[in-house]
Amino acid sequence: MVASFVYTAARTPFGRFGGALAEVRPDDLAAVALSGALAKAPSLDPTLIGDVVWGNANGAGEENRNVGRMAVLLAGLPTSVPATTVNRLCGSSLDAAIIGSCAVESGDADIVLTGGVESMTRAPWVLPKPSRAFPAGHVTAVSTTLGWRLVNERMPKEWTVSLGEANEQLAERFAIDRERQDEFAARSHRLADDAWNAGFYDDLVVPVVLDGEVRLARDEGIRPGSTPQKLAGLGPAFRPDGAITAGNASPLNDGASAVLIGSEQAASRIGVAPLARIAGRGVSALEPQMFGFAPVEAAERALRRAGISWSDVSAVELNEAFAVQSLACVDAWKVDPAIVNTKGGAIAIGHPLGASGGRILGTLAARLRESGQRWGVAAICIGVGQALAVVLENVAEQTR
Repeated sequence: MVASFVYTAARTPFGRFGGALAEVRPDDLAAVALSGALAKAPSLDPTLIGDVVWGNANGAGEENRNVGRMAVLLAGLPTSVPATTVNRLCGSSLDAAIIGSCAVESGDADIVLTGGVESMTRAPWVLPKPSRAFPAGHVTAVSTTLGWRLVNERMPKEWTVSLGEANEQLAERFAIDRERQDEFAARSHRLADDAWNAGFYDDLVVPVVLDGEVRLARDEGIRPGSTPQKLAGLGPAFRPDGAITAGNASPLNDGASAVLIGSEQAASRIGVAPLARIAGRGVSALEPQMFGFAPVEAAERALRRAGISWSDVSAVELNEAFAVQSLACVDAWKVDPAIVNTKGGAIAIGHPLGASGGRILGTLAARLRESGQRWGVAAICIGVGQALAVVLENVAEQTR
């Protein structure tokens, strides 16, 4: 049976909403990450790339619908390199990696470049198109940055609550209080800053340089001085008496990520040794308002398909959409919280929707390589009640 492997991974720094990357188009961000992943395999002839699978959650503006193809062209790859764009909201780039790995394992392609991008700053407003010309009433522009928009009236109201309200419900259901959420968020900032200062991200993150100008070289949202005490001073964002604040939820961000996937036989053509084997994949779904808890079952399925259990896992990368949903998942898995997001998570680093799955997958591969440990899990919750997970097996020489 053909196996699929992660060979290289790269991402841009993640910028704040309206921050350093606000003037950078999403297709340009995608091209930067794509080029960064390929730069780690300099002997690879790009004409050998069987496909590019790219994730994007919005696609309503400068992405021009198929931002994967735009990135291929902007990065200067041969026009013979095909590309598609997939949308599974927050999980789009992890979905892209799953699709790419399946293409390799089925023999449809030997080398697939995957990734994703989001510019939440530049996501446009949209107007509903009238069914007849020249409506007499007012028309409201709707932001495409995040969450539900132009909701179908047939959808049950409990499904279409805001992302924040959905996680307030999750906090109630699992009795996860504000103090735990703030402690988790402060940890995310501290560990992200520590990882940057230790040089962990030097090989993973490629600066965004356009027209000879460095736009951003380090994740913009990390606040190393964050403490639970400081976060406790922030007001609730969704309920007057709620627990979720701007400090214990992921922010709005801009950024891109890329992961190069290939078969074992492709190593000689790629020119570098693989980092990790994609050993298991899982997808799950539940009620839309419970989306934050969906990674629990997705990871369980991925583990079963890899033939291992949580006792074998040494590293977990769980996208921190909200502190409360991350804590709910970790509690349900009954894993040691100390192995989760040891290099910081999305609360500190950021969550540009279409890019986050590639970020956690690349970070997981790098963590396994650094530690020499064997098994890791990357998981991400997805709006409207879905989740994805991937199990990686370290294949680097230092595996123990």
